[in-house]
Amino acid sequence: MALFSKSALEKKANVLAKIRQFFDTQSVLEVQTRSLLDTPVTDVYIDSISLQVNEAIEAKTQYLHTSPELEMKKLLAQGSGDIYQICQVYRDNEQGVQNFNEFTMLEYYRLGFDSHQLMDEVATLINLLGVEGEVCKLSYAQAFEQFAHIDILNSSFATLKTIAKSHQLSTDFDWIEDLQIFLFSALCEPKLAQLPVCFIYDYPAEQSALAKVSAGLARRFELYLLGVEVANGYDELQDAPAYEQIFNRENEKRRRLNKPFLAVDTCFLQQLNQPLPQCAGVAIGIDRLIANIA
Repeated sequence: MALFSKSALEKKANVLAKIRQFFDTQSVLEVQTRSLLDTPVTDVYIDSISLQVNEAIEAKTQYLHTSPELEMKKLLAQGSGDIYQICQVYRDNEQGVQNFNEFTMLEYYRLGFDSHQLMDEVATLINLLGVEGEVCKLSYAQAFEQFAHIDILNSSFATLKTIAKSHQLSTDFDWIEDLQIFLFSALCEPKLAQLPVCFIYDYPAEQSALAKVSAGLARRFELYLLGVEVANGYDELQDAPAYEQIFNRENEKRRRLNKPFLAVDTCFLQQLNQPLPQCAGVAIGIDRLIANIA
């Protein structure tokens, strides 16, 4: 069990208080949603933790949430307006020094914002919290060009495999998006360690996740602090068919990887009979963020 000093506890409490104060001044409503869900996340590379409940009555399987995203979007669909949530989230099969099975997440949604407006607000927020340094913004394509001299948006799967081989890197990938992500982590992320605050935005369409795609680009961003990813934001999809298509695509990838086929949250899709309002949302890892505050 991890032990925390009083100063570390006070630091986290102070950061959370400042976050709440910031959103209060912006009239963004704090909410709480369920952390114990009936359906797991379908994301190919995020695994839900399952548990048996009601064993003495009528046992069933439920899942700890990996993020509050879909539950918060149900609130948005019901007219909640701008909302935020600070909560513990849980993920199975996490590996690496920066990844944990349980961590604290801030997730929030701003109506009428696009991804660039949300990036600007996130930059304001983290500055108020004590993150220092000049803010840099690079598109995904610019980052690859500047740090790896690769035209990532116009490079075929075969071309990227050849590039990976030239760097003595693995080419054992079934989808171009996975190789793009691998090359970014190997060739670009180490260079981002030189930048105190950097937003990477406009990802290839293959990496859209739950973000809108326009002009062939996924309108999403990631925030890096000294090379460590701490936030992931989207210009959010709005209608049920778009979400259902993504969920089905993720399950198809799961099938090809011999991972379990997972039930889709049909309640969420039903809530989107009326599309979500135009909004942008972001998830921020609080513990990684605090590590970058003096």
